[in-house]
Amino acid sequence: MPPLDPDALYREHHTWLQRWLRSRLDNSADAADLAQDTFIRILLHRNRYEIQAPRALLRSIASGLMVDRWRRAELERAWQESLLHLAPHETPSPETREMALQLLERIASLLDGLRPRVRQAFLLAQCEGLTHPQIAERMGISLRSVERYVGEALFHCYQLRYADDLDG
Repeated sequence: MPPLDPDALYREHHTWLQRWLRSRLDNSADAADLAQDTFIRILLHRNRYEIQAPRALLRSIASGLMVDRWRRAELERAWQESLLHLAPHETPSPETREMALQLLERIASLLDGLRPRVRQAFLLAQCEGLTHPQIAERMGISLRSVERYVGEALFHCYQLRYADDLDG
């Protein structure tokens, strides 16, 4: 397999990728930004990629970036909505808001890898503080399933958090 040539990949596929993104986003500026972000991702991680089907690779990376963008927009919307309920003197600084938003993004990203029922059980335990029996009742599943789901979620988060340490 020939080594990845980012310049050739860009020259041959940038226009196509930007058109493909524009058809999905209905916004030329966002399409241009995401196309550039896609190629930056390839440049930063060029050792990870084998280019057998360049457009499939570009489409896959760009799709992931679109999902990240939509997730961030949804988190920002929810965050802004929650700030409306605070008194002016309780409103966090712009720096604190950005840090909180980045943390929420990271948590959402961590939880994306979980099956929906595992994620739901984990969030009920961690965010709502429900006990395992309460979760079992709310979700209509066995206590053993709740324990398995919460354990699976914790293990998933642990693996993601310490992935670099485990590899080395």
